Amino acid sequence: MESRTHNCGELTKKNIDKNVRLFGWINSTRTHGKIIFIDIRDRFGKTQIILNTDSLVEKGKTLSNEDVISVSGNVVARSSDLINNNITTGEIEVVAEELEILNMASPLPMSIHDRSASTEEHRLKYRYLELRNSELQNNLIIRHKTTQVVRNFLNDQNFIEIETPILTKSTPEGARDYLVPSRVHNGKFYALPQSPQMYKQLFMISGLDRYFQIVKCFRDEDLRSDRQPEFTQIDIEMSFVDEEHIRDMVEKLIVTVFDKVNNNKMQTPFPILTYEESMNRFGTDKPDLRYPIEIKDFKKFSDQSDFQAFKNSESVNMIHVNNVEYFSRKVISELDSYAQSLGAKGLAWMKYNDGSFEGGISKFFNKDLQSDIASDCNINDGSICFMVADSSQLSLKVLGKIRVKVAKMLSLYNANNDSVFQPVWIVDFPLFDWDEDNQRFDSVHHPFVAPKDKDIKTAISEPGKAISKGYDLVINGYEVAGGSIRIHDQKLQQKIFETMNLTKEDIDSKFGFFIDALKFGTPPHGGIAFGLDRLVMLLAGVNNIRDVIAFPKTTSASALMEDSPNTVSDEQLDDLGIGIKENEKNV
Repeated sequence: MESRTHNCGELTKKNIDKNVRLFGWINSTRTHGKIIFIDIRDRFGKTQIILNTDSLVEKGKTLSNEDVISVSGNVVARSSDLINNNITTGEIEVVAEELEILNMASPLPMSIHDRSASTEEHRLKYRYLELRNSELQNNLIIRHKTTQVVRNFLNDQNFIEIETPILTKSTPEGARDYLVPSRVHNGKFYALPQSPQMYKQLFMISGLDRYFQIVKCFRDEDLRSDRQPEFTQIDIEMSFVDEEHIRDMVEKLIVTVFDKVNNNKMQTPFPILTYEESMNRFGTDKPDLRYPIEIKDFKKFSDQSDFQAFKNSESVNMIHVNNVEYFSRKVISELDSYAQSLGAKGLAWMKYNDGSFEGGISKFFNKDLQSDIASDCNINDGSICFMVADSSQLSLKVLGKIRVKVAKMLSLYNANNDSVFQPVWIVDFPLFDWDEDNQRFDSVHHPFVAPKDKDIKTAISEPGKAISKGYDLVINGYEVAGGSIRIHDQKLQQKIFETMNLTKEDIDSKFGFFIDALKFGTPPHGGIAFGLDRLVMLLAGVNNIRDVIAFPKTTSASALMEDSPNTVSDEQLDDLGIGIKENEKNV
Protein backbone atom coordinates (compact mmCIF):
# COMPACT_ATOMS: atom_id res chain seq x y z
CA MET A 1 0.00 0.00 0.00
CA GLU A 2 1.38 3.38 -1.01
CA SER A 3 1.82 6.04 1.67
CA ARG A 4 -0.51 9.00 1.95
CA THR A 5 0.98 12.30 0.88
CA HIS A 6 -1.30 14.52 3.00
CA ASN A 7 -3.94 14.24 5.69
CA CYS A 8 -7.55 15.19 5.00
CA GLY A 9 -7.35 18.59 6.68
CA GLU A 10 -4.15 19.80 5.13
CA LEU A 11 -4.64 20.73 1.47
CA THR A 12 -4.97 24.42 0.49
CA LYS A 13 -4.56 26.61 -2.61
CA LYS A 14 -0.80 26.11 -2.28
CA ASN A 15 -1.32 22.47 -3.33
CA ILE A 16 -3.23 23.21 -6.57
CA ASP A 17 -2.01 21.12 -9.52
CA LYS A 18 -0.27 18.68 -7.12
CA ASN A 19 -0.97 14.95 -7.30
CA VAL A 20 -1.91 13.64 -3.84
CA ARG A 21 -2.97 10.46 -2.11
CA LEU A 22 -5.41 10.57 0.82
CA PHE A 23 -6.69 7.91 3.22
CA GLY A 24 -9.76 8.12 5.41
CA TRP A 25 -13.42 7.40 6.09
CA ILE A 26 -16.28 8.45 3.85
CA ASN A 27 -18.05 11.24 5.66
CA SER A 28 -20.75 11.80 3.02
CA THR A 29 -21.53 11.18 -0.65
CA ARG A 30 -23.61 13.28 -3.06
CA THR A 31 -24.55 12.27 -6.61
CA HIS A 32 -25.07 15.02 -9.21
CA GLY A 33 -25.85 13.45 -12.56
CA LYS A 34 -22.74 11.70 -13.79
CA ILE A 35 -20.56 13.11 -11.01
CA ILE A 36 -20.23 11.90 -7.40
CA PHE A 37 -18.89 14.16 -4.65
CA ILE A 38 -17.32 12.45 -1.64
CA ASP A 39 -16.14 14.04 1.61
CA ILE A 40 -13.28 11.95 2.94
CA ARG A 41 -12.46 12.41 6.62
CA ASP A 42 -9.69 11.69 9.12
CA ARG A 43 -9.00 13.27 12.51
CA PHE A 44 -7.30 16.25 10.86
CA GLY A 45 -10.31 17.31 8.80
CA LYS A 46 -12.10 16.49 5.56
CA THR A 47 -11.51 16.99 1.84
CA GLN A 48 -13.98 16.98 -1.03
CA ILE A 49 -13.29 14.37 -3.73
CA ILE A 50 -14.78 14.38 -7.25
CA LEU A 51 -15.47 11.13 -9.10
CA ASN A 52 -16.16 12.04 -12.73
CA THR A 53 -15.09 9.04 -14.85
CA ASP A 54 -17.43 6.18 -15.66
CA SER A 55 -15.37 3.56 -13.84
CA LEU A 56 -14.97 5.71 -10.69
CA VAL A 57 -18.62 6.70 -10.67
CA GLU A 58 -19.63 3.03 -10.84
CA LYS A 59 -17.33 2.26 -7.95
CA GLY A 60 -18.60 5.31 -6.08
CA LYS A 61 -22.17 4.02 -6.30
CA THR A 62 -21.15 1.05 -4.13
CA LEU A 63 -19.78 3.23 -1.33
CA SER A 64 -21.41 3.93 2.04
CA ASN A 65 -20.61 6.29 4.89
CA GLU A 66 -17.73 5.12 7.09
CA ASP A 67 -16.19 2.92 4.38
CA VAL A 68 -12.40 3.26 4.51
CA ILE A 69 -10.86 4.30 1.19
CA SER A 70 -7.70 5.47 -0.46
CA VAL A 71 -7.91 8.16 -3.15
CA SER A 72 -5.26 9.61 -5.42
CA GLY A 73 -5.81 12.50 -7.77
CA ASN A 74 -5.11 16.09 -8.69
CA VAL A 75 -5.81 19.13 -6.51
CA VAL A 76 -7.91 21.80 -8.23
CA ALA A 77 -9.46 25.09 -7.12
CA ARG A 78 -13.14 25.24 -6.30
CA SER A 79 -15.22 27.78 -8.16
CA SER A 80 -15.64 30.97 -6.13
CA ASP A 81 -19.34 30.35 -5.43
CA LEU A 82 -18.60 26.90 -3.94
CA ILE A 83 -15.82 27.87 -1.55
CA ASN A 84 -16.42 26.64 2.03
CA ASN A 85 -14.77 29.08 4.44
CA ASN A 86 -15.64 26.90 7.45
CA ILE A 87 -12.93 24.31 6.76
CA THR A 88 -9.22 24.56 5.95
CA THR A 89 -9.65 22.65 2.68
CA GLY A 90 -12.66 24.68 1.59
CA GLU A 91 -10.93 26.38 -1.35
CA ILE A 92 -9.86 23.16 -3.11
CA GLU A 93 -11.10 19.73 -4.13
CA VAL A 94 -9.41 16.63 -5.48
CA VAL A 95 -10.33 15.14 -8.86
CA ALA A 96 -9.87 11.42 -8.33
CA GLU A 97 -7.76 9.29 -10.66
CA GLU A 98 -7.73 6.16 -8.49
CA LEU A 99 -10.00 4.95 -5.68
CA GLU A 100 -9.37 1.86 -3.59
CA ILE A 101 -11.85 0.48 -1.08
CA LEU A 102 -9.79 -0.65 1.92
CA ASN A 103 -12.68 -1.77 4.13
CA MET A 104 -16.45 -1.61 3.75
CA ALA A 105 -18.39 -0.65 6.87
CA SER A 106 -21.45 -2.52 8.07
CA PRO A 107 -24.52 -0.37 8.85
CA LEU A 108 -23.65 1.62 11.98
CA PRO A 109 -25.62 1.00 15.21
CA MET A 110 -25.49 4.73 16.06
CA SER A 111 -24.98 8.14 14.54
CA ILE A 112 -21.42 9.41 14.71
CA HIS A 113 -22.19 13.05 14.04
CA ASP A 114 -25.37 13.45 16.12
CA ARG A 115 -24.63 12.26 19.63
CA SER A 116 -28.07 13.31 20.88
CA ALA A 117 -29.67 10.70 18.61
CA SER A 118 -28.59 7.90 20.96
CA THR A 119 -28.71 7.39 24.71
CA GLU A 120 -25.44 7.72 26.59
CA GLU A 121 -25.56 4.01 27.50
CA HIS A 122 -25.85 3.07 23.82
CA ARG A 123 -23.04 5.43 22.87
CA LEU A 124 -20.76 4.03 25.57
CA LYS A 125 -21.43 0.50 24.31
CA TYR A 126 -20.07 1.58 20.93
CA ARG A 127 -17.52 4.06 22.29
CA TYR A 128 -14.98 3.22 19.57
CA LEU A 129 -17.50 4.55 17.05
CA GLU A 130 -18.47 7.55 19.15
CA LEU A 131 -14.80 8.50 19.32
CA ARG A 132 -14.98 9.23 15.58
CA ASN A 133 -17.11 12.23 16.52
CA SER A 134 -15.13 15.41 15.88
CA GLU A 135 -16.19 16.98 19.20
CA LEU A 136 -14.89 14.04 21.24
CA GLN A 137 -11.71 13.86 19.18
CA ASN A 138 -11.15 17.55 19.83
CA ASN A 139 -11.66 16.98 23.57
CA LEU A 140 -8.95 14.30 23.54
CA ILE A 141 -6.65 16.61 21.56
CA ILE A 142 -7.20 19.28 24.23
CA ARG A 143 -6.35 16.67 26.87
CA HIS A 144 -3.16 15.80 25.01
CA LYS A 145 -2.16 19.47 24.68
CA THR A 146 -2.85 20.04 28.37
CA THR A 147 -0.58 17.23 29.52
CA GLN A 148 2.18 18.37 27.17
CA VAL A 149 1.99 21.96 28.45
CA VAL A 150 2.04 20.72 32.05
CA ARG A 151 5.04 18.49 31.45
CA ASN A 152 7.00 21.21 29.67
CA PHE A 153 6.18 23.81 32.32
CA LEU A 154 7.15 21.60 35.26
CA ASN A 155 10.30 20.42 33.51
CA ASP A 156 11.33 24.06 33.07
CA GLN A 157 10.68 24.56 36.82
CA ASN A 158 13.17 21.76 37.69
CA PHE A 159 10.57 19.13 38.57
CA ILE A 160 11.34 15.50 37.74
CA GLU A 161 8.68 13.02 36.68
CA ILE A 162 8.75 9.82 38.74
CA GLU A 163 6.28 6.93 38.68
CA THR A 164 4.81 5.48 41.85
CA PRO A 165 3.44 1.93 42.34
CA ILE A 166 -0.07 0.93 41.26
CA LEU A 167 -0.15 -2.12 43.56
CA THR A 168 0.05 -0.61 47.04
CA LYS A 169 -1.06 -1.12 50.61
CA SER A 170 -4.62 -0.41 51.72
CA THR A 171 -4.72 2.67 53.95
CA PRO A 172 -7.69 4.78 55.11
CA GLU A 173 -7.87 7.83 52.83
CA GLY A 174 -11.55 8.72 52.83
CA ALA A 175 -13.02 6.44 50.15
CA ARG A 176 -13.12 2.66 49.77
CA ASP A 177 -10.08 1.06 48.19
CA TYR A 178 -10.18 -1.13 45.11
CA LEU A 179 -8.53 -4.34 46.33
CA VAL A 180 -6.39 -6.75 44.31
CA PRO A 181 -5.97 -10.28 45.74
CA SER A 182 -2.49 -11.78 45.71
CA ARG A 183 -2.04 -15.29 44.31
CA VAL A 184 1.47 -15.60 45.75
CA HIS A 185 0.55 -14.28 49.20
CA ASN A 186 -2.68 -16.18 49.71
CA GLY A 187 -5.33 -14.31 51.68
CA LYS A 188 -3.56 -10.95 51.33
CA PHE A 189 -4.47 -8.00 49.14
CA TYR A 190 -2.91 -5.08 47.36
CA ALA A 191 -4.90 -1.86 46.97
CA LEU A 192 -5.02 0.40 43.96
CA PRO A 193 -3.87 3.89 45.03
CA GLN A 194 -6.45 6.57 45.82
CA SER A 195 -3.53 8.97 45.38
CA PRO A 196 0.27 8.66 45.63
CA GLN A 197 0.20 10.69 48.85
CA MET A 198 2.72 8.85 51.00
CA TYR A 199 4.99 8.01 48.07
CA LYS A 200 5.37 11.64 47.03
CA GLN A 201 6.15 12.59 50.63
CA LEU A 202 8.74 9.82 50.70
CA PHE A 203 10.33 11.40 47.60
CA MET A 204 10.78 14.58 49.63
CA ILE A 205 12.34 12.57 52.45
CA SER A 206 14.61 11.04 49.77
CA GLY A 207 15.88 14.52 48.87
CA LEU A 208 14.36 14.60 45.35
CA ASP A 209 13.00 18.11 46.12
CA ARG A 210 10.56 18.62 43.21
CA TYR A 211 8.47 15.73 41.88
CA PHE A 212 5.50 15.37 39.58
CA GLN A 213 3.65 12.72 37.64
CA ILE A 214 0.46 12.39 35.64
CA VAL A 215 -0.98 9.35 37.34
CA LYS A 216 -4.04 7.09 37.49
CA CYS A 217 -5.87 7.00 40.83
CA PHE A 218 -8.73 4.77 41.97
CA ARG A 219 -11.58 5.34 44.43
CA ASP A 220 -14.54 3.07 45.05
CA GLU A 221 -17.07 5.80 45.84
CA ASP A 222 -20.49 7.03 44.83
CA LEU A 223 -20.23 8.55 41.40
CA ARG A 224 -21.64 11.59 39.59
CA SER A 225 -20.99 13.50 36.36
CA ASP A 226 -17.61 14.86 37.47
CA ARG A 227 -16.33 11.64 39.11
CA GLN A 228 -15.02 8.32 37.82
CA PRO A 229 -13.80 5.19 39.65
CA GLU A 230 -10.46 5.63 37.88
CA PHE A 231 -9.31 9.15 37.23
CA THR A 232 -6.11 11.01 36.42
CA GLN A 233 -4.19 13.40 38.66
CA ILE A 234 -1.42 15.85 37.95
CA ASP A 235 0.48 15.17 41.14
CA ILE A 236 3.04 17.69 42.44
CA GLU A 237 5.24 17.88 45.54
CA MET A 238 7.95 20.37 46.60
CA SER A 239 10.39 20.71 49.49
CA PHE A 240 11.25 23.84 51.48
CA VAL A 241 8.05 25.70 50.57
CA ASP A 242 5.10 27.33 52.28
CA GLU A 243 1.51 27.85 51.12
CA GLU A 244 2.33 31.05 49.23
CA HIS A 245 5.15 29.39 47.26
CA ILE A 246 2.87 26.61 46.06
CA ARG A 247 -0.01 28.95 45.19
CA ASP A 248 2.35 31.13 43.17
CA MET A 249 3.77 28.17 41.24
CA VAL A 250 0.29 26.74 40.58
CA GLU A 251 -1.02 30.09 39.33
CA LYS A 252 1.83 30.30 36.83
CA LEU A 253 1.07 26.74 35.70
CA ILE A 254 -2.67 27.40 35.30
CA VAL A 255 -2.07 30.68 33.45
CA THR A 256 0.30 28.89 31.08
CA VAL A 257 -2.12 26.00 30.46
CA PHE A 258 -5.14 28.21 29.76
CA ASP A 259 -3.09 30.48 27.52
CA LYS A 260 -1.40 27.79 25.44
CA VAL A 261 -4.33 25.36 25.27
CA ASN A 262 -7.32 27.72 25.18
CA ASN A 263 -5.81 31.11 24.31
CA ASN A 264 -7.42 32.46 27.48
CA LYS A 265 -5.58 35.15 29.41
CA MET A 266 -6.00 34.81 33.17
CA GLN A 267 -5.06 37.54 35.61
CA THR A 268 -2.90 36.86 38.65
CA PRO A 269 -2.83 36.73 41.57
CA PHE A 270 -6.00 34.67 41.92
CA PRO A 271 -8.43 35.84 44.62
CA ILE A 272 -8.26 34.06 47.99
CA LEU A 273 -11.22 33.21 50.23
CA THR A 274 -11.07 31.50 53.58
CA TYR A 275 -13.23 28.43 53.96
CA GLU A 276 -15.45 30.24 56.47
CA GLU A 277 -15.87 33.28 54.19
CA SER A 278 -16.68 31.10 51.20
CA MET A 279 -19.32 29.17 53.12
CA ASN A 280 -20.93 32.32 54.53
CA ARG A 281 -20.98 34.21 51.21
CA PHE A 282 -21.68 31.38 48.77
CA GLY A 283 -22.88 28.38 50.81
CA THR A 284 -20.11 26.16 49.45
CA ASP A 285 -16.35 25.71 49.47
CA LYS A 286 -16.50 25.46 45.66
CA PRO A 287 -17.95 28.86 44.72
CA ASP A 288 -18.66 29.85 41.13
CA LEU A 289 -17.63 33.51 40.96
CA ARG A 290 -18.89 34.16 37.43
CA TYR A 291 -22.07 35.70 38.86
CA PRO A 292 -22.31 38.13 41.78
CA ILE A 293 -25.13 36.56 43.83
CA GLU A 294 -24.08 36.39 47.49
CA ILE A 295 -25.77 35.08 50.61
CA LYS A 296 -26.79 37.69 53.19
CA ASP A 297 -27.45 37.16 56.89
CA PHE A 298 -31.18 37.87 57.20
CA LYS A 299 -31.63 36.98 60.87
CA LYS A 300 -31.54 40.57 62.17
CA PHE A 301 -34.40 41.49 59.82
CA SER A 302 -36.51 38.36 60.31
CA ASP A 303 -36.29 38.77 64.11
CA GLN A 304 -37.94 42.19 63.76
CA SER A 305 -40.72 40.81 61.55
CA ASP A 306 -44.03 39.19 62.47
CA PHE A 307 -43.06 35.93 60.82
CA GLN A 308 -42.88 33.56 63.79
CA ALA A 309 -41.47 30.57 61.85
CA PHE A 310 -38.24 32.50 61.25
CA LYS A 311 -37.88 33.79 64.81
CA ASN A 312 -37.47 30.27 66.15
CA SER A 313 -34.68 29.36 63.73
CA GLU A 314 -30.99 29.39 64.56
CA SER A 315 -30.12 31.02 61.23
CA VAL A 316 -31.95 32.83 58.43
CA ASN A 317 -30.11 33.57 55.19
CA MET A 318 -31.14 35.26 51.95
CA ILE A 319 -30.12 35.74 48.34
CA HIS A 320 -31.62 38.17 45.86
CA VAL A 321 -31.52 38.31 42.06
CA ASN A 322 -32.88 40.52 39.31
CA ASN A 323 -35.24 39.42 36.50
CA VAL A 324 -38.20 39.14 38.85
CA GLU A 325 -40.53 38.62 35.87
CA TYR A 326 -38.88 35.24 35.22
CA PHE A 327 -40.02 33.86 38.58
CA SER A 328 -43.60 32.79 38.05
CA ARG A 329 -45.52 30.88 40.71
CA LYS A 330 -44.60 27.68 38.87
CA VAL A 331 -40.86 28.45 38.88
CA ILE A 332 -40.95 29.48 42.56
CA SER A 333 -42.79 26.24 43.39
CA GLU A 334 -40.10 24.23 41.59
CA LEU A 335 -37.38 26.02 43.58
CA ASP A 336 -39.30 25.39 46.82
CA SER A 337 -39.50 21.66 46.04
CA TYR A 338 -35.78 21.64 45.23
CA ALA A 339 -34.96 23.34 48.56
CA GLN A 340 -37.05 20.76 50.43
CA SER A 341 -35.26 17.92 48.60
CA LEU A 342 -32.04 19.33 50.07
CA GLY A 343 -33.43 19.18 53.61
CA ALA A 344 -34.95 22.64 54.04
CA LYS A 345 -38.42 23.08 55.51
CA GLY A 346 -39.19 25.37 52.60
CA LEU A 347 -38.04 28.32 50.53
CA ALA A 348 -39.55 31.67 51.51
CA TRP A 349 -39.66 34.54 49.03
CA MET A 350 -40.82 38.07 48.32
CA LYS A 351 -40.50 40.35 45.31
CA TYR A 352 -39.33 43.97 45.30
CA ASN A 353 -41.01 46.45 42.96
CA ASP A 354 -41.65 50.19 43.08
CA GLY A 355 -39.83 50.59 46.37
CA SER A 356 -41.67 47.92 48.39
CA PHE A 357 -41.88 44.17 48.83
CA GLU A 358 -44.87 42.15 47.65
CA GLY A 359 -46.01 38.54 47.57
CA GLY A 360 -44.67 35.61 49.55
CA ILE A 361 -43.94 36.56 53.16
CA SER A 362 -43.77 40.33 52.52
CA LYS A 363 -46.90 41.02 54.62
CA PHE A 364 -44.96 40.10 57.77
CA PHE A 365 -42.48 42.98 57.26
CA ASN A 366 -43.63 46.56 57.94
CA LYS A 367 -42.71 49.42 55.60
CA ASP A 368 -39.81 50.69 57.71
CA LEU A 369 -38.33 47.19 57.93
CA GLN A 370 -38.78 46.71 54.19
CA SER A 371 -36.94 49.96 53.58
CA ASP A 372 -34.07 48.86 55.85
CA ILE A 373 -33.80 45.49 54.04
CA ALA A 374 -33.69 47.11 50.61
CA SER A 375 -31.12 49.66 51.72
CA ASP A 376 -28.81 47.37 53.70
CA CYS A 377 -28.88 44.54 51.13
CA ASN A 378 -28.70 46.81 48.03
CA ILE A 379 -31.90 45.41 46.55
CA ASN A 380 -33.14 47.10 43.38
CA ASP A 381 -36.58 47.22 41.78
CA GLY A 382 -37.30 44.09 39.76
CA SER A 383 -35.59 41.78 42.26
CA ILE A 384 -36.75 38.69 44.13
CA CYS A 385 -35.47 37.50 47.52
CA PHE A 386 -35.23 33.85 48.56
CA MET A 387 -34.79 32.91 52.21
CA VAL A 388 -34.07 29.71 54.14
CA ALA A 389 -34.38 29.37 57.91
CA ASP A 390 -32.75 26.43 59.69
CA SER A 391 -29.43 25.55 61.26
CA SER A 392 -26.62 27.74 59.95
CA GLN A 393 -25.01 24.81 58.14
CA LEU A 394 -28.19 23.68 56.38
CA SER A 395 -29.41 27.19 55.57
CA LEU A 396 -26.11 28.10 53.90
CA LYS A 397 -25.88 24.79 52.05
CA VAL A 398 -29.42 25.03 50.62
CA LEU A 399 -29.07 28.67 49.55
CA GLY A 400 -25.71 27.84 47.98
CA LYS A 401 -27.46 25.24 45.81
CA ILE A 402 -30.37 27.61 45.05
CA ARG A 403 -27.82 30.25 44.06
CA VAL A 404 -26.30 27.92 41.45
CA LYS A 405 -29.69 26.76 40.17
CA VAL A 406 -31.01 30.31 39.77
CA ALA A 407 -27.84 31.39 37.98
CA LYS A 408 -28.29 28.52 35.51
CA MET A 409 -31.96 29.39 35.01
CA LEU A 410 -31.04 32.99 34.16
CA SER A 411 -27.79 32.07 32.30
CA LEU A 412 -25.96 34.60 34.47
CA TYR A 413 -22.62 32.93 33.87
CA ASN A 414 -23.02 33.59 30.13
CA ALA A 415 -23.60 37.30 30.61
CA ASN A 416 -20.14 38.29 29.36
CA ASN A 417 -18.50 35.34 27.66
CA ASP A 418 -19.04 31.58 27.73
CA SER A 419 -15.29 31.01 27.99
CA VAL A 420 -14.67 33.26 31.02
CA PHE A 421 -12.87 31.40 33.80
CA GLN A 422 -12.99 32.61 37.39
CA PRO A 423 -10.37 30.92 39.61
CA VAL A 424 -10.33 31.31 43.38
CA TRP A 425 -8.23 29.83 46.17
CA ILE A 426 -10.07 28.43 49.19
CA VAL A 427 -7.80 28.34 52.25
CA ASP A 428 -7.89 27.89 56.03
CA PHE A 429 -10.00 24.75 56.07
CA PRO A 430 -10.76 23.07 59.39
CA LEU A 431 -8.20 20.39 60.10
CA PHE A 432 -10.84 17.90 61.30
CA ASP A 433 -14.51 17.04 60.88
CA TRP A 434 -16.44 15.37 63.70
CA ASP A 435 -17.86 11.99 62.65
CA GLU A 436 -21.05 11.69 64.69
CA ASP A 437 -21.72 8.09 63.66
CA ASN A 438 -18.32 6.80 64.76
CA GLN A 439 -17.77 9.39 67.51
CA ARG A 440 -14.33 10.43 66.30
CA PHE A 441 -12.50 13.11 64.36
CA ASP A 442 -11.74 12.61 60.65
CA SER A 443 -9.35 14.64 58.50
CA VAL A 444 -11.08 17.12 56.23
CA HIS A 445 -8.47 16.43 53.53
CA HIS A 446 -6.19 13.60 54.70
CA PRO A 447 -4.22 12.83 57.88
CA PHE A 448 -0.91 14.22 56.56
CA VAL A 449 -2.11 17.84 56.35
CA ALA A 450 -0.25 20.17 58.70
CA PRO A 451 -2.14 22.45 61.10
CA LYS A 452 -1.43 26.17 61.08
CA ASP A 453 1.65 26.89 63.19
CA LYS A 454 -0.47 28.70 65.79
CA ASP A 455 -2.83 25.69 65.94
CA ILE A 456 -0.31 22.89 66.47
CA LYS A 457 -1.22 22.53 70.16
CA THR A 458 -4.91 23.15 69.42
CA ALA A 459 -4.90 20.26 66.94
CA ILE A 460 -4.29 17.92 69.86
CA SER A 461 -6.14 19.64 72.73
CA GLU A 462 -9.18 20.99 70.80
CA PRO A 463 -9.14 19.29 67.39
CA GLY A 464 -12.45 20.80 66.27
CA LYS A 465 -11.00 24.32 66.43
CA ALA A 466 -7.74 23.71 64.54
CA ILE A 467 -7.21 25.26 61.11
CA SER A 468 -5.15 23.45 58.47
CA LYS A 469 -2.57 24.48 55.91
CA GLY A 470 -4.80 23.04 53.21
CA TYR A 471 -5.87 24.84 50.05
CA ASP A 472 -8.11 24.14 47.08
CA LEU A 473 -8.15 25.78 43.67
CA VAL A 474 -11.70 26.25 42.37
CA ILE A 475 -12.60 27.36 38.84
CA ASN A 476 -16.22 28.10 37.87
CA GLY A 477 -17.57 26.07 40.76
CA TYR A 478 -15.37 23.01 40.21
CA GLU A 479 -12.58 21.96 42.55
CA VAL A 480 -9.73 21.65 40.07
CA ALA A 481 -6.91 21.05 42.54
CA GLY A 482 -6.36 20.44 46.22
CA GLY A 483 -3.29 20.24 48.39
CA SER A 484 -1.58 21.22 51.60
CA ILE A 485 1.62 21.75 53.47
CA ARG A 486 2.41 18.37 55.04
CA ILE A 487 3.35 17.34 58.55
CA HIS A 488 7.11 16.78 58.56
CA ASP A 489 7.51 16.12 62.29
CA GLN A 490 7.22 12.46 63.30
CA LYS A 491 5.85 13.15 66.79
CA LEU A 492 3.13 15.48 65.50
CA GLN A 493 2.11 12.98 62.83
CA GLN A 494 1.81 10.27 65.47
CA LYS A 495 -0.38 12.51 67.64
CA ILE A 496 -2.63 13.41 64.69
CA PHE A 497 -3.22 9.71 64.05
CA GLU A 498 -4.05 9.23 67.73
CA THR A 499 -6.45 12.19 67.62
CA MET A 500 -8.28 10.36 64.83
CA ASN A 501 -8.78 7.49 67.28
CA LEU A 502 -6.34 5.17 65.53
CA THR A 503 -4.82 2.61 67.88
CA LYS A 504 -1.09 2.01 68.08
CA GLU A 505 -1.69 -1.27 66.27
CA ASP A 506 -3.60 0.54 63.48
CA ILE A 507 -0.85 3.14 63.13
CA ASP A 508 1.92 0.57 63.06
CA SER A 509 0.18 -1.75 60.60
CA LYS A 510 -1.02 0.92 58.16
CA PHE A 511 1.55 3.70 58.50
CA GLY A 512 4.48 2.21 60.41
CA PHE A 513 6.94 2.49 57.50
CA PHE A 514 5.95 6.10 56.92
CA ILE A 515 6.16 7.13 60.57
CA ASP A 516 9.59 5.50 60.67
CA ALA A 517 10.70 7.42 57.56
CA LEU A 518 9.75 10.76 59.12
CA LYS A 519 12.41 10.24 61.80
CA PHE A 520 15.33 10.54 59.42
CA GLY A 521 15.56 14.23 58.55
CA THR A 522 12.31 15.12 56.77
CA PRO A 523 12.29 18.56 55.10
CA PRO A 524 9.29 20.90 55.29
CA HIS A 525 7.27 20.11 52.18
CA GLY A 526 3.92 20.44 50.51
CA GLY A 527 2.12 19.82 47.28
CA ILE A 528 -1.04 19.78 45.28
CA ALA A 529 -2.93 17.40 42.99
CA PHE A 530 -4.96 18.51 39.98
CA GLY A 531 -7.91 16.55 38.70
CA LEU A 532 -6.80 16.36 35.07
CA ASP A 533 -10.23 15.21 33.89
CA ARG A 534 -12.00 18.18 35.49
CA LEU A 535 -9.35 20.60 34.23
CA VAL A 536 -9.75 19.36 30.66
CA MET A 537 -13.54 19.41 31.07
CA LEU A 538 -13.31 23.15 31.75
CA LEU A 539 -10.87 23.75 28.90
CA ALA A 540 -13.12 21.84 26.48
CA GLY A 541 -16.25 23.67 27.61
CA VAL A 542 -18.20 20.52 28.51
CA ASN A 543 -19.92 19.62 31.79
CA ASN A 544 -19.29 15.88 32.03
CA ILE A 545 -15.85 14.35 32.51
CA ARG A 546 -16.94 11.29 30.50
CA ASP A 547 -16.65 13.56 27.45
CA VAL A 548 -12.90 14.04 28.02
CA ILE A 549 -11.98 10.44 28.89
CA ALA A 550 -11.40 7.97 26.06
CA PHE A 551 -13.12 4.98 27.66
CA PRO A 552 -15.08 6.11 30.72
CA LYS A 553 -17.29 4.17 33.09
CA THR A 554 -20.97 4.84 33.74
CA THR A 555 -22.26 6.33 36.99
CA SER A 556 -22.58 2.76 38.28
CA ALA A 557 -18.88 2.15 37.52
CA SER A 558 -19.65 -0.17 34.59
CA ALA A 559 -17.80 -0.36 31.27
CA LEU A 560 -20.59 -1.15 28.82
CA MET A 561 -18.40 -1.68 25.77
CA GLU A 562 -16.41 -4.57 27.23
CA ASP A 563 -19.04 -5.56 29.83
CA SER A 564 -16.88 -4.93 32.87
CA PRO A 565 -16.84 -5.78 35.75
CA ASN A 566 -17.66 -9.39 35.05
CA THR A 567 -17.36 -12.85 36.56
CA VAL A 568 -14.17 -14.91 36.49
CA SER A 569 -13.70 -18.64 36.35
CA ASP A 570 -13.69 -20.91 39.42
CA GLU A 571 -10.10 -21.83 38.54
CA GLN A 572 -9.00 -18.22 38.86
CA LEU A 573 -10.79 -17.89 42.18
CA ASP A 574 -9.23 -21.13 43.43
CA ASP A 575 -5.75 -19.81 42.55
CA LEU A 576 -6.45 -16.81 44.73
CA GLY A 577 -8.08 -18.76 47.56
CA ILE A 578 -11.27 -16.74 47.16
CA GLY A 579 -14.90 -17.82 47.35
CA ILE A 580 -17.89 -15.72 46.31
CA LYS A 581 -20.36 -14.96 49.10
CA GLU A 582 -23.87 -14.25 47.84
CA ASN A 583 -24.83 -10.65 48.50
CA GLU A 584 -28.19 -10.55 50.29
CA LYS A 585 -28.95 -7.17 48.67
CA ASN A 586 -28.95 -8.82 45.25
CA VAL A 587 -31.00 -11.87 46.21
